[in-house]
Amino acid sequence: MIDGFIALYILILAAILGFEIISKVPVVLHTPLMSGSNFVHGIVLVGAMIALGHADTTLEKVFGFIAVFLGAGNAAGGYVVTERMLEMFKPRQTKDDNETKGE
Repeated sequence: MIDGFIALYILILAAILGFEIISKVPVVLHTPLMSGSNFVHGIVLVGAMIALGHADTTLEKVFGFIAVFLGAGNAAGGYVVTERMLEMFKPRQTKDDNETKGE
């Protein structure tokens, strides 16, 4: 089993590395990056559900439920944000466009 301090050290290193990598991403690649991260969040959600399924004590079940809840919210929120970002790239229809189409 990993010692608590080693796990904390790995978490801090992962956070710093993730911040450095994401801050260097060009604006054009943010939408594909969001789609990829949504996929990863789905995998995290599946892992949280598996962990919840193997929970024995009440404390493990509570932590598992919180993990599933936050993972589902994170995945759903990522898809909502991606959809809003994609809407920004669609051409806007003006009133003149609607009148020429007979609407």
